[in-house]
Amino acid sequence: MLKTLPSFSPDRSTFHILLSFSCRSPDAALSTVHQALNLMAYHGFPPDRATVDIAIRVLCSARREEHALELVKELYSKHSVTPDSIAYNFLVKHLCKNRSMAMVYDVIGEIRDVIGLKPDLVTYTILIDNVCNSKNLREATRLLSELGQNGFKPDCYVYNTIMKGYCMLSQGSEALRVYKKMKQEGVEPDLVTYNTLIFGLSKSCRVKEAKKFLDIMEEAGHSPDEVTYTSLMNGMCREGDALRAFRLLAEMEAKGCTPNSCTYNTLLHGLCKARLLDKGLELYAVMKAGVMKLEMASYATFLRALCREGRVAEAYEVFDYAMESKSLTDVAAYSTLESTLKWLKKAKEQGLAV
Repeated sequence: MLKTLPSFSPDRSTFHILLSFSCRSPDAALSTVHQALNLMAYHGFPPDRATVDIAIRVLCSARREEHALELVKELYSKHSVTPDSIAYNFLVKHLCKNRSMAMVYDVIGEIRDVIGLKPDLVTYTILIDNVCNSKNLREATRLLSELGQNGFKPDCYVYNTIMKGYCMLSQGSEALRVYKKMKQEGVEPDLVTYNTLIFGLSKSCRVKEAKKFLDIMEEAGHSPDEVTYTSLMNGMCREGDALRAFRLLAEMEAKGCTPNSCTYNTLLHGLCKARLLDKGLELYAVMKAGVMKLEMASYATFLRALCREGRVAEAYEVFDYAMESKSLTDVAAYSTLESTLKWLKKAKEQGLAV
């Protein structure tokens, strides 16, 4: 193009497009990337922060995090260009997703020592979220302490992330401790905080405590939503009080909060487990009228409850609805029905079903 069109004058964005496609090339030696960078420099466009950002994003998206790190160090060494915090954290996030935490920490240390870039609050949030998802709450607590030592104040999102981690482990007391620490540190809880705490306490069969936070969150200006109520219903069903959960549905609707599919499936599962089949059928009729999808747990429990009462024809109707509404894959719907019918045969032999 340069030879045949003397008037053609590529600008920086032209070379960045070229660099982007060079980074997509499966080249272990990064030779095509180096060619693009050399061409940029030759035409008076030395690499800048945008260049680094493009290289990191494209290489990481291709799961070539090691090459991204190699290029970051090279661009700093040759051109004194460093990634901005957004590009740096993009690299850290992809490393957390695709590599071991040991490697992530090694890379963070190497970038700090070689380039001088240090983790910021976003970096620590990414790290904490990752270790919480892997249920390593001890490491999350250590990172929280390190965050403070490095001069950062944890925000609401960081606390919510750690609280979510404890809830995944059904450790309601620890989730409550995190909430109290937030308040002590002057961090104002948001809707996610209250929903996470209510979910954690409900999951730990501490519904009485969880329900107190309905008033607390409303006083703080946060209206309970479908997530709040569904968590409470789930907790009530876990405690064997499905009828109270059923009554909560009316309270929820009276306050102008519309139940979603998850709410109905949670309640249907709880009612059937509690052998309140008539209430379950009443709820199912509402779900069917609203063309709501059945989830696997509620579908399987509902089928078993119907078969246990000798209502096999109705169980087949539920199966038909699950198929028509595409609630489940054909294989899942069929295999669940088949296993339920096998269970029914054994249950009849043992006198456990009609």
